[in-house]
Amino acid sequence: MIAAISKICGVTPLLAWHTDSTLPDSDLIIIPGGFSHGDYLRSGAIAARAAVMDSVREVAEKGVRILGVCNGFQTLTEAGLLPGALMRNAGIKFVCKEVKLSIANNRNPFTQGYQLNEVIRCPVAHHDGNYFADAKTLQQIEDNEQVAFRYADGTNPNGSANDIAGIFNTKGNVLGMMPHPENLIEPAHGGIDGRRLFEGALNLLKAELA
Repeated sequence: MIAAISKICGVTPLLAWHTDSTLPDSDLIIIPGGFSHGDYLRSGAIAARAAVMDSVREVAEKGVRILGVCNGFQTLTEAGLLPGALMRNAGIKFVCKEVKLSIANNRNPFTQGYQLNEVIRCPVAHHDGNYFADAKTLQQIEDNEQVAFRYADGTNPNGSANDIAGIFNTKGNVLGMMPHPENLIEPAHGGIDGRRLFEGALNLLKAELA
């Protein structure tokens, strides 16, 4: 993730550690993938209770844009910043492959670089990516157009409800997604479909700061 941001915007991002009590003054905060705390208890459960997450909640409330990828998505749901939960994959196996994503909402800085219903490629690598929410919450997510990405063309790798691969919060400034767009941002990766997500958010930030 650090390499992707550095290559796309030309600036090395500031880093925060889970024990930090404050965050650097930032316009975009990214919680990357990985296996925080060994995924003990539940994926993202311990990370969601880290000291730094109090600051993440505070800036999220102020409208700062936050992106959580894979374990970052799990952490955002565990922290209550996004609805629903990420459960064990339906096949009870870790999956590491490329999937297809359909753009379900492109009226957001994170997705504005894509066309509505456009199908893109993106890698996944997770064991607990099965998105779940109760029927009422799921209906609210759909009615509010909070779904950002859906697995397309039968490539749902984990059994997620409604093929959901990524969602926004109600304000639209927090995005969580299981696929890894940072792993498909240059030709050396085999494609650049993930690059536009970062470019969209960064370009809007540049416009706002101009």
